[in-house]
Amino acid sequence: MSDVMVKMHGINKWFDDFQVLQNIDLEVIKGQRLVICGPSGSGKSTLIRLINGLEHFQQGKMEVLGHKISSEVENEKALDQVRKEIGMVFQQFNLFPHLSVLENLTLAQVWVGRRTLKEAQEVAMAHLKRVRLEDQALKFPEQISGGQKQRVAIARSLCLNPKIMLFDEPTSALDPEMVKEVLDVMLELAISGMTMMCVTHEMGFAREVADRVLFMDEGKILEEAPTNEFFDQPKHPRLKEFLTHL
Repeated sequence: MSDVMVKMHGINKWFDDFQVLQNIDLEVIKGQRLVICGPSGSGKSTLIRLINGLEHFQQGKMEVLGHKISSEVENEKALDQVRKEIGMVFQQFNLFPHLSVLENLTLAQVWVGRRTLKEAQEVAMAHLKRVRLEDQALKFPEQISGGQKQRVAIARSLCLNPKIMLFDEPTSALDPEMVKEVLDVMLELAISGMTMMCVTHEMGFAREVADRVLFMDEGKILEEAPTNEFFDQPKHPRLKEFLTHL
């Protein structure tokens, strides 16, 4: 398979009469760490939600992990395969409150990954250790902090060995003191070579982790550049204005 993990060309998307994405062209290479930033309502979350089929586009072409994704809502066969190979972490943690931390991590492995419960538990514990939460395995979501819940959500995504990890503002629902523990886990993922796309307002994290940063406004990609160039030599006037408010 090509090193191009995600390829978009001429992507347009509307919500009713409102165009949320305009002529998006984008490539994400294996091992790349791309941070997507911009003001609220600029289309950032919609962009990454297209990649695993949580949103559908109306015009353009897209390939994800070698699978051609059409603009047809009925294009479920390709999407089903793609979803098995992509992990996604949301603003909210989306943990099942009636299941323990360990059970939250084993559920998809058993039903989607077709692993035995014993295999799933071993994988789950390995990833809980990776996010430093192995001692929380038998607790329920209401018994752990917001930062711990988000780390559980990351571990859950890792259990199915994703080829790409998508993060949709993973720290925006957290108290400030919990943000660092989540960003530290994401930093470790980046160092391990994971292909990552992250929508975030944490520009310090972007400087430290991203190898490319993309700026969006009003549904358009206005600038994309290597991280140092993005922050130190911004070209688009709207990006320059955005960076002055950080």
